[in-house]
Amino acid sequence: MPAGFVAGGASAGIKASGRPDLAVVASAAAAPGVGDDGQGSAARRRPRVAAAAVFTPNRLAAAPVLVSRRHLLATEPGGGGRYGWATGIVSTSGCANAATGAAGLADQERVARWLAEHLGAEPETILTLSTGIIGTRLPLDRVEGGLAELVPGLRADDAGLAAAARALMTTDSRPKWATATLTLPDPDGLAARAVRVTGIAKGVGMIHPRMATMLAVLLTDATVEPAALAGLLRPIVARTWNQLTIDGDTSTNDTVFLLASGAAGTIQVRPGTAEAAALRRAVEAVARDLARQQAADGEGATTLITCQVSGAADDAEARAVARAVVASSLVKAAVHGRDPNWGRIAAAAGNALLPEAVVLEAAGLPTAEAERRAGRPAGVDPDRLRIAIAGQLVFDGSAGGPQPFDREAARAAMGGPECLIRLDLGLGSGVGEAFGCDLSEEYVVENSEYTT
Repeated sequence: MPAGFVAGGASAGIKASGRPDLAVVASAAAAPGVGDDGQGSAARRRPRVAAAAVFTPNRLAAAPVLVSRRHLLATEPGGGGRYGWATGIVSTSGCANAATGAAGLADQERVARWLAEHLGAEPETILTLSTGIIGTRLPLDRVEGGLAELVPGLRADDAGLAAAARALMTTDSRPKWATATLTLPDPDGLAARAVRVTGIAKGVGMIHPRMATMLAVLLTDATVEPAALAGLLRPIVARTWNQLTIDGDTSTNDTVFLLASGAAGTIQVRPGTAEAAALRRAVEAVARDLARQQAADGEGATTLITCQVSGAADDAEARAVARAVVASSLVKAAVHGRDPNWGRIAAAAGNALLPEAVVLEAAGLPTAEAERRAGRPAGVDPDRLRIAIAGQLVFDGSAGGPQPFDREAARAAMGGPECLIRLDLGLGSGVGEAFGCDLSEEYVVENSEYTT
């Protein structure tokens, strides 16, 4: 748990199963008298922390997404709803609160207001998450009672954050968390201070690349202003969670939050500095780890699929090809059957299209270039293409195409927990990767009975 935060999770009765379904992550209250006005103001003792977000672009965005955007905009009008200040995050699991209209939006605002009251904070500093079945209203009485019990017991330790991670889950089979550490100088530049970046995430179905594709909360005790935090987060999401696909369906609730408490007492991290580069590497390591955990835990999955692409014209095209391969239902089915059918991989690569402009821009392309290239085919030349499956070179366009390989050895290697597919396009220095999983009978069974 990074310094400056508290967290917890509980069972509020939102889920019929009785499993944990209510999570809170908040800034840690200072000791009485610290940083207040001498009157013991709870709101002053619960500090605001810098916050940045990436949300689903789905036009049916759920109430928690709309409320969080609105609150970020209220605390930082120049942030366009992508960054601002926060004191807490509340997550309800088992009900997506999507497609519920004005009533659902009012419900979500009420939940935010309740958490604000318990934290002694302003409602606009509360961010919200919900996950579960679309089209159902939140059981407000259970949420209200759950918050009253949960908030007084929030913890500033790993157990508190682990409880929050479990309460995020819906169809996940296990909670997901990851941590990276780094050092940054103190404000005087005389000493190095330890900094943590930790993340929790959920989502193993209704997952497909479109800016976020699940729920995640990333925390750091580094000192970063909201705008700088957003500048770090967007390209990281584009390189990690936007490269994660389970089933080709995007959600109405996808959200990634990144909060920075400043409690480690470091120098302020400014864009373009060595400190910013170090923090970016740590945040990206955590995001990548969580994305891989989600792919490995995909609904019905038995195998994590990782596709690594090199030799593309640029990184954007490499990511597009990798994403096309792991998103292919035929490739996913072949991996499930331990069939080293390289023709399916080649076909998927040849169909790769660059994503929409907003994704390309988030990954670092200038706006004009992103708009010009959006939706265009990625460059693939069959005479230069090389494909390897589970360590076996199966196709080399520069050497005549199909290559002899040990099919049984490849099948055996594909039976492990991860199947690595590598492509070299022979066109440049661009690199990228994507993560997915196999397509099994269990996926169909689970999603055919999801609401019943």
